[in-house]
Amino acid sequence: MKISIINGSPKSGKSTSALLIDYLIPMLLGNEIHIHHLNMETGDHCQLSAMTDSDVLLFVFPLYVDALPSHLLRLLMALEKQNFQKKKPIVYCIVNNGFYEGKQNDLAIEQIKIWCHRTHLTWGQAIGIGAGEMLPYIASVPLGHGPNKNLGHALTLLTQNIKAGKGGEDLFISPHYPKWLWKMNASMFFWYPRAKANGLKRKALYQQADYTTL
Repeated sequence: MKISIINGSPKSGKSTSALLIDYLIPMLLGNEIHIHHLNMETGDHCQLSAMTDSDVLLFVFPLYVDALPSHLLRLLMALEKQNFQKKKPIVYCIVNNGFYEGKQNDLAIEQIKIWCHRTHLTWGQAIGIGAGEMLPYIASVPLGHGPNKNLGHALTLLTQNIKAGKGGEDLFISPHYPKWLWKMNASMFFWYPRAKANGLKRKALYQQADYTTL
């Protein structure tokens, strides 16, 4: 089976999407896997012909304003013009976001489903992952254990369906980790350092914009 995995992160280096793909590759061994890197720095260097000749299209990308990153949207528009007569790949996707709840990704997943309908391709399954920014910090934790328990279970179900060539119910997951503790760690180790690096004090993160002056 020929599987095209599209890394839709706008980052050219390390990213949560790249980490998720690293998790997937060992779970899909025995198949012909092609990874396409689509990012804002290097441009759209994906091989459209290789994608249209695939049995599976797997999009892995971050949520942007409850929707798709713009460069991924451009790729979908380009693919829509291609000839899928030779093969009709099954489409799957994995979307991650910075909120705790994986359900926040449902609109982006619906957009991929609409694209499948427009291109007359078969929809397979999606995973919506919450707290995506946390994943690189717990990369040393094995899948299926600790805070990665839910992620390991979801990726196992997805890859089983991919190898079987069938679809499944969309999965929305959060880390196996208390939300209150996640919020505290996110503030201490992510948002506060980001604010300091940009010359802001902590209280600036809690200020609300005054739209009455616009």
